[in-house]
Amino acid sequence: MWVIKMKAIILAGGKGTRLAPYTTVFPKPLVPLGNLPIIDIIIRQLMYYGLNDIVLTLGYLAELIQAYFSTNTFFSHSGKITYIREHKPTGTAGSLSMVPDLNDTFLVMNGDILTSLDYSKLIDYHNEKGGILTIAMHMKKVQIDLGVMEVDKENVLQGYIEKPEKIYPVSMGIYVYEPSVLKYIEPNKYLDFPNLVINLLKNGEKVVGYHCNDFWMDIGQREDYIKAQEKFEIMKNKFLPGD
Repeated sequence: MWVIKMKAIILAGGKGTRLAPYTTVFPKPLVPLGNLPIIDIIIRQLMYYGLNDIVLTLGYLAELIQAYFSTNTFFSHSGKITYIREHKPTGTAGSLSMVPDLNDTFLVMNGDILTSLDYSKLIDYHNEKGGILTIAMHMKKVQIDLGVMEVDKENVLQGYIEKPEKIYPVSMGIYVYEPSVLKYIEPNKYLDFPNLVINLLKNGEKVVGYHCNDFWMDIGQREDYIKAQEKFEIMKNKFLPGD
């Protein structure tokens, strides 16, 4: 068993409007995969790798998430879960200014991710590279479902590509921070993660990417949520390695 003395912060305050109508009556982190909410699965994974100090930043229907964990004895025996409630949205980076005692390296992730990521490898990579921030990344295929035309300045056709496919390295919504990043996050000000990264790069800070070959899906949209349900049933042992 791994022992990683590090806070893990889960961003769980969004309304999940892209997942409507599922999120009309309960928050996105509580949407189920199998018989468990996605945030339950995430926390079990983190605790399996020794990340037992969990902080949830909450907003929309926060009381439902707190009620779920307050009645679950598994987590009270396995680690510590604390809550930060935002009374107004401060963004995917701004909310970190509300979390106390971030004096050491810490992990941050979105609360709507299905992945089999080995968190110990991500953290080891971050320590090895020595950056101020490490972003876990996945290769994402993007297909254009139309014929793409290549034309010159006179609009004369030079080429025609039917339904081309591109592959891009994309953020997985999982990050490892050094506490020195916090000086770029102004308290009580709205700041999203992309703008934070741009600001870090402008100031010459070292930001690195961790290429992940493990399974990963963002379940922020209904179509992806349906696919994630299917994958969870097939690969359940990979997502819940400790069970």
